[in-house]
Amino acid sequence: MPYDPSPPNVKPYIPASAQLPELTWRALIMGTVLGMVFGASSLYLVLKVGLTVSASIPVAVIAITLFGLAKKVGGRESTILENSITQTAGSAGESIAFGLGVTMPAIMILGFDLEISRVMLVGVLGGLLGILMMIPMRRTMIVDQHRELKYPEGTACAEVLKAAATETSREAAGEVRDADSDEAKEARMRAFIIFGGFGLGLLYKVLNISLKLWKDTVNFVFDAPLKAGSAGAEISPELLGVGYIIGPRIAMIMAGGGVLSYLLLIPMIKFFGDALTVPVAPGTMLIRDMSPDDVRSAYVLYIGAGAVAAGGLISLVRSLPTIWNGLKGGLAGIGKNAGKASAVDAPLRTEQDIPLKWVVIGCLGIIAVITFATPLHMNVLGALLILVFGFLFSTVSSRLTGEVGSSSNPISGMAVATLLFTCLIFLVMGWTGGRYYVTALSVGAIVCIAASNAGTTSQDLKTGFLVGSTPRLQQYAILVGALASALILGPILLKLNEAGTVYVPAAQVAPHVTTDASRLTDTMQLQGPQAASDHATYKVWQKTDTTGGPAGKYLVRADGTLAYLVDPGINGQFHTRPDGSEVKKYDAPKAVLMSYIIKGILDHQLPWTLVLFGVMVAVVLEMSGVASLAFTVGVYLPLVSTLPIAIGGIIRWLVDRRNNTLPQYSGLCADEMQAAGDRSSGTLLASGYIAGGALAGIIIAITAGVMTDFDNAMNKWAEAMNPFFAGASSDLLSILPYAAICVLLYVVGREKAR
Repeated sequence: MPYDPSPPNVKPYIPASAQLPELTWRALIMGTVLGMVFGASSLYLVLKVGLTVSASIPVAVIAITLFGLAKKVGGRESTILENSITQTAGSAGESIAFGLGVTMPAIMILGFDLEISRVMLVGVLGGLLGILMMIPMRRTMIVDQHRELKYPEGTACAEVLKAAATETSREAAGEVRDADSDEAKEARMRAFIIFGGFGLGLLYKVLNISLKLWKDTVNFVFDAPLKAGSAGAEISPELLGVGYIIGPRIAMIMAGGGVLSYLLLIPMIKFFGDALTVPVAPGTMLIRDMSPDDVRSAYVLYIGAGAVAAGGLISLVRSLPTIWNGLKGGLAGIGKNAGKASAVDAPLRTEQDIPLKWVVIGCLGIIAVITFATPLHMNVLGALLILVFGFLFSTVSSRLTGEVGSSSNPISGMAVATLLFTCLIFLVMGWTGGRYYVTALSVGAIVCIAASNAGTTSQDLKTGFLVGSTPRLQQYAILVGALASALILGPILLKLNEAGTVYVPAAQVAPHVTTDASRLTDTMQLQGPQAASDHATYKVWQKTDTTGGPAGKYLVRADGTLAYLVDPGINGQFHTRPDGSEVKKYDAPKAVLMSYIIKGILDHQLPWTLVLFGVMVAVVLEMSGVASLAFTVGVYLPLVSTLPIAIGGIIRWLVDRRNNTLPQYSGLCADEMQAAGDRSSGTLLASGYIAGGALAGIIIAITAGVMTDFDNAMNKWAEAMNPFFAGASSDLLSILPYAAICVLLYVVGREKAR
């Protein structure tokens, strides 16, 4: 849409003339801490299933509740503007976690160490760059296109803040509400629901994972006539909550992709390959000897990678008109704001942004750091690509967030496009081979995080626009929140990887391979649970070929013989340690895709036939009128991850179908019904499930190294004594506690007639 010079007349909840406490220390600190918590839980989710959901509403509800509790013990009541600052600072963690989770593990998959300095640099630089690039476009995206860009989650968050407004804020807004009014009771109930969901998700996960009271994954493998077909689900509260929030359509489309992989492609490969007497590349063993997971790893993953890449590119192409209009509007808005700055000495409080000169200085400073930061392996061309793609996709992300919401914004598609263009440019320049892997991935990672944070920033600014916040103070808050979250998410990412790392004895995987240890300089010791049984120091060797054993990182003795293959916790292949204990791995589906793109283009190593099969899956879907990105992500992910998301989507469909028949919903259009569902009690409980379950998963993973004996003891007890954990009926019995939290979600989501 062309730039409209006449913005709509929107009256904010708090007028521009009102002066209320806003950017206070307590609001900023609380938002920053909550951002770290939700950033950590989002990182856990993106490593498991490649998805996150917006943290804005949960952070807002928690802030409202904590400030309310502080008032009861003698503190000052908060204002709606303080609550807005808290949710703004707290929302940055989720977007940075997504960007880090879909890109940084690819460095390890490509054979490089996941260095803490590199991860933190990428998080900090990408997060700050996205916010700064969004600031000049605020008026265009948020104010002038208010009617066109709804920012559904930002609008819903504003409604939550207004519903819980304190007496001071209501007086400033010209409202009067009794403390015992229905609105006040509803605000207290909403807080109780999300905190109750948080506690229940946390308790469920501890009982399930730590105490082994029931299995965390149920799976059923079929025999003929659907030989090697399988269906299963990870029965966790966080995936159930994700499905409820993203809704039935996207959830079912994702699960449909998993059904294609596990109930069509894998059985079909087994059917045609069982009689073969030689391995079929890129597989290294006979198909008849492969398990369903082996077939997936050898063939279906490449099909899924091609499908996701094609789906991301098609999504990008479909967005090109939006990109162009957003760029034109953004540039026009910059010029317009500059003109106003010279004509108006004192702009209204609600129109004040960080001055453009500081935005430009900040962007140039970030680009300079990117260029000369040694851990990024960057060059001038790479820095310029970050500047161009960063601005381009920050604009796209902001606009798409306005149209479909933050949780549905295809950030990974933009990262795929950035990597493709970057790698193709490197190919033309003759920059191929391993030394350019990190450069290309650093470009993609920083752009991905910048685009993700730009969408989140625009959503927060929309919330502030509706409630009457000062944009400049919101921008300061999200800069602080982004910086703090970026600094803490790097160590958490490394700790999650370390907790799932298995040191596989080299005699098991590469028995006859040796190397020249005198040429190796890096050394390391075992980390995590296995370190207790081996305190030796080894040299590190990155094996780049598959001769005699798999490629990867090996620990080498002084005489050149191999001691261990280091199988990482993220995207690792070995799920059992030498002592027999089980290890939970993180699939990191989108990071694997990034590594395939880089290696495939720069080294010509992709099995292109399988990749093109995946591309055709996306093309057929688009020809049939189905948006392919969600389906193709489902093709790539394990069905055990997408099926519980579908269950959450089905519950949302049942709840909405029933609620939409109530009198208070009569006369609402489809979009208004959707918005009402997005801020309903069911959505709050689902948000609590996500936060509690994911946070418990992180704590359990981080403490794995110090609780090995306890974990082993619980495993032995459960396998010997617990029918919910082991035995012929354990899969069916384990569904019972999961069914209980599903029923609770349905019951809480149902509204009363008003």
